[in-house]
Amino acid sequence: MKAGQIVRSVAGRDKNIFFVVTAVDGAYAVICDGKSRPVEHKKRKKLIHLSKTNHFVELEKVKTNKEFRKVLHPFNYE
Repeated sequence: MKAGQIVRSVAGRDKNIFFVVTAVDGAYAVICDGKSRPVEHKKRKKLIHLSKTNHFVELEKVKTNKEFRKVLHPFNYE
């Protein structure tokens, strides 16, 4: 799993919600989605509780909560 990758939560209250990985720290990923987990309050989640997708975003271009929501909209509202 790499920074910028779009992942789906498979466990917890946020199950089946898509997030963007902003950093990876050992067995944990730091994730945010711009809505339930805004940029100001990112979440640490174990890697085993996340499912990878083959989609990536450039973190340099996605900085605000609105931009995160815009990138993830096609995934969360299919």
